[in-house]
Amino acid sequence: MTAATQAAEFDILVIGGGINGCGIARDAVGRGYSVCLAEMNDLASGTSSWSTKLIHGGLRYLEHYEFRLVREALSERELLWANAPHIIRPLRFVLPHQKGLRPRWMLRLGLFLYDHLGGRKLLPATRTLNLANDPAGRPLKDGFGTGFEYSDCWVDDARLVVLNARDAADRGAQVHTRTEVVALEREGDIWRATLKDRESGATRSVTARLAVNAAGPWVDRVLKGALKRNDTHNVRLVQGSHIVVRKLFDHDRAYIFQNGDGRIVFAIPYEQDFTLIGTTDRDYEGDPADVAATEEEIVYLTEAASEYFRKPITRGDVVWTYSGVRPLFDDGASKAQEATRDYVLKLDEGGRRDGAALINIFGGKITTYRRLALSVLEMIEKALGAKGPDWTATALLPGGDFPTTGLADLEAALARDFAFLPRPLVARLARSYGTRARDLLAGATSIDDLGPHFGADLYGREVAYLMQHEWARRAEDVLWRRSKLGLRVSAEQAQALEAWMAGRLDTAAPAERNQGA
Repeated sequence: MTAATQAAEFDILVIGGGINGCGIARDAVGRGYSVCLAEMNDLASGTSSWSTKLIHGGLRYLEHYEFRLVREALSERELLWANAPHIIRPLRFVLPHQKGLRPRWMLRLGLFLYDHLGGRKLLPATRTLNLANDPAGRPLKDGFGTGFEYSDCWVDDARLVVLNARDAADRGAQVHTRTEVVALEREGDIWRATLKDRESGATRSVTARLAVNAAGPWVDRVLKGALKRNDTHNVRLVQGSHIVVRKLFDHDRAYIFQNGDGRIVFAIPYEQDFTLIGTTDRDYEGDPADVAATEEEIVYLTEAASEYFRKPITRGDVVWTYSGVRPLFDDGASKAQEATRDYVLKLDEGGRRDGAALINIFGGKITTYRRLALSVLEMIEKALGAKGPDWTATALLPGGDFPTTGLADLEAALARDFAFLPRPLVARLARSYGTRARDLLAGATSIDDLGPHFGADLYGREVAYLMQHEWARRAEDVLWRRSKLGLRVSAEQAQALEAWMAGRLDTAAPAERNQGA
């Protein structure tokens, strides 16, 4: 048997466990393709967990005439909310008019388009506010008279990634974390990939009929490293940093502030007790794994927000910072904030029509990940032949099988059935796991049944669930991606959690560790 006629283990190998990779894997396996996904670190450990946590159309993209991108993103908001109502929720944004910046007519026109481009049905429309008497005006400096309030959605970005991976695995995909594709070679019409476990060092070979390079900021690195290409420069790495401060206001709305340099900054209610402020836009050089908020960015964000808030924000108010690298397609834009946020897909067949196909993904947004996956699947169908139909528009993500307006009812039911749980813990479990919180809590009749306590409201039972079902291997996976409890636990508690998880990993089978079975 020659390589050209050799049967492959998988139809598709997906490289990268961010939102694009996991979304593609989920869509593909749901149509009937066999899928293997390899992520060199933890799921959502790159760009996908360092976003501004929004499902949004991108109001400011209208200024750059990206109408198709805005329309597509707007149309996804209510669809994604319906499919994952536990981790996505509506959020109202207040845009104060700042004299000397964009005029009122321009803001009204932009918001009119925003309301009508994307087929909005459930989210409330834009309205004009008198900030002198509206509660949203109280935290702001005197002088802001007019504001505009519009709708978008908040999302737990890292959990969105993990739930896509979980659904893909439930449907038959193999998901391998801490697994790097170190070599990728064409053998006629198949790919032979060498996968390396980054913890044990063990390697193994898999074959696939088609490969998808969804490595985000590392997409060019995959081309250079695994494929030994030396002509690659497709992405523009743009750093976006955020700061977290103690809660600045008591209402449940967010702010979007205009700055004199043309950028915008969000101030968003975050994890009950905090306010999230971001983001920045600056070109980045170096390894994306090393990105961190710079002092210059931190000061920029505190000063930008202080232009609006009555109480100035100082460097000492910052309790946490995070930074990520957006892998934007390099379109030659002169400024980082002007580079397109749209995605670009490129098919590489190795110079021959019957060669194994490689699809490279450049750019993209969390909001449009499902639509990106649809576009990728169109390319896959042309290369491999069609199987099942498009299905993700109405497919609920794990735990999302309740009405979009039913989160409070779910919390109430969990509080009734597990009356021993503190109500804040019930609320967090409902908002993280949805109806699957019952799987996590099954059989528990007292706090003692939840296992060791690691600080905040984190117990061993939840950690064990995350290790078994959601690929968590390290304390940081639990504290900063599956949750944001890292804001509330001490360094000593985090170390105790790390040790406890290491002990459990030592006794887990490799398949359980890699696939979250």
